[in-house]
Amino acid sequence: MGIDVAGYLSDAGLNGEWDNYQCKHYDKPLSPAMMWIEFGKVIYYSFKTEYLPPRKYYFVAPRGVGTTLANLMNKPEELRSRLREQWDSKCKSEITKTASILLTGEFLEWFEQFDFSIFSYKTVRELIEGHERTPFHAVRFGGHLRPRPLPTPPPNEHAEQESRYIRKICDAYSDYLRTTVNTVADIPSSAPYLRDHLLRQRTNFFSAESLRNFARDNVPEGTFDHMQNEVFHGVIDTCESNHTDGLARMREVLKQAAQISLTANPLRTVVQIQDRQGICHQLANDNRLTWVPKIAE
Repeated sequence: MGIDVAGYLSDAGLNGEWDNYQCKHYDKPLSPAMMWIEFGKVIYYSFKTEYLPPRKYYFVAPRGVGTTLANLMNKPEELRSRLREQWDSKCKSEITKTASILLTGEFLEWFEQFDFSIFSYKTVRELIEGHERTPFHAVRFGGHLRPRPLPTPPPNEHAEQESRYIRKICDAYSDYLRTTVNTVADIPSSAPYLRDHLLRQRTNFFSAESLRNFARDNVPEGTFDHMQNEVFHGVIDTCESNHTDGLARMREVLKQAAQISLTANPLRTVVQIQDRQGICHQLANDNRLTWVPKIAE
């Protein structure tokens, strides 16, 4: 019925607002002679209430749309007039094999009031640029992802989403110092380097969180989860090995995470060492990694 790809704007489908993409695979640019029948189909089948007229009707072809057809679609009333002239020879007996579609009566009235300004076209470049803005482009065509925004730095106050992994880091500090560390304020003056260490871990965590958000808009669903699993399987043996204390365990795991190859993941072109190490803290947040097993949840 003259529809190749329908883009719905609501759950009403073809009975609501929608866009039509009419796809042609010819070895030369589209001309009016090739497309009269396509104009006729959408006008006829919308008249028959098979669907509402589309909001926009785009022609799509690898060789594009020829100058004559492009100019004609820029002049809706001239397009209407030319189609009326061509109807008997190009449309009347071609729209359906079961009847001749005469441009008379109520159908002629529908034809005359039909909005011919909906007809347009998409260039190959426009299609590619549009596809680049979807999460599927890098997976389908390869190449680099679009530039990734700079990660958000950690807030001065610990966010609620950080509570579990920060507590586990404090447990690691406690195990290392042989004294209780519940918060940053408990870090003794003899170990000021741990304050800088904690800030680096928080920075890495938020870097990984920004990568998660970037992945949501730029690669298919599940891609970031797959990367988390890769990191987990790359570090879990190190995490479960014997270490002198929880801080030593965390440091060895983070060192291992920085060395993991992620060649099969679509995010590989934008992932940084900070992300890989930050993912370890995301895994700690999810209780998949723990630095001091004896006090694990």
